[in-house]
Amino acid sequence: MSHETTFVDRLPAAAFADAATAASKAPSILNTQPWLWEVHPDRLDLFANRRRQLAAGDPQGRQLMLSCGAALHHARVALAADGWAVHVDRLPHAGDPDLVATLVVSGRAPVTMEGLRLAHMIWIRHTDRRPVSEQPIPEVGLQAIEAAARAEGDLQILSSEDVADLGSAACRAAAVEAGDAQVAAELAYWTGRARLAGTGLPPSVLPAHPTQTIVPSRDFGRPGTLPVGAGHDHAAVYALLFGDGDGPHDWLRAGETLSAAWLTATTIGVSVVPLSGVVEVADTWHTLRRLLARLGYPYLALRLGIANPEQPGPPPRTPRLPRARVVDDSALSDQR
Repeated sequence: MSHETTFVDRLPAAAFADAATAASKAPSILNTQPWLWEVHPDRLDLFANRRRQLAAGDPQGRQLMLSCGAALHHARVALAADGWAVHVDRLPHAGDPDLVATLVVSGRAPVTMEGLRLAHMIWIRHTDRRPVSEQPIPEVGLQAIEAAARAEGDLQILSSEDVADLGSAACRAAAVEAGDAQVAAELAYWTGRARLAGTGLPPSVLPAHPTQTIVPSRDFGRPGTLPVGAGHDHAAVYALLFGDGDGPHDWLRAGETLSAAWLTATTIGVSVVPLSGVVEVADTWHTLRRLLARLGYPYLALRLGIANPEQPGPPPRTPRLPRARVVDDSALSDQR
């Protein structure tokens, strides 16, 4: 049952600015945060920042657009929780592929407790790469995650046989990327001390040693400092984000699907770990396509599971860029 909540009216521009700030908490490939928001009095524009695209690991820009899609959905959730109905125009200008989306207010909308809860999850959601607990995800919880994903795009839960194939593909992808000097250098940058401050994956969020998992996580080329307890991912559920096409619009929508599934999972205590390496290698990407019976295009693999309460504390959060680096609200100066 939903409950309506009323708020004191304020200008949409203020809500746009707040939504852009919330969207900076979205997940992104290697925490590159490849986006820039421009706040205007009458709209909110989202741009892809190609300077933070992974040239070696993501030359097509699939993961960049997926990251931007997650940020877009975060902004939509924040605006809905603030009582605004918005119209989203995705990739509105063919001549400007970096303009990912434009959001325009279409009116006021009721605020529900569910919407408020989802917006709160933006500030709680994180990635925990350690093994999950032996407790299975309740069926009702898995159904809620699937429903949230399918409201935005497509999500396929994999069978045990498909999970074995995914695990083999992830091992092959890791071997290929380990032998690619450019990919290795890129990983070293985004996990090393030289990375752009406020981005990347510091040692504190990376496991201190390889975890026991059915499907191996990405090999970052160096151990982290995050303590890892005993355990194996026997109770984990694996899934694929997929869609009918394999272009920028499809990748953007997949990112929105990821955000919807992840925020919903967070509300019920389910951990989510994206497994992007397996879609970055052509051979293993085709393996995933076969798992979809060639009826769709894979964008990202996911591990789902109940966080293990016996792990030594929650992992630290990944850093974030200063707001001024990802949100430009200079167009509001005349409104102040």
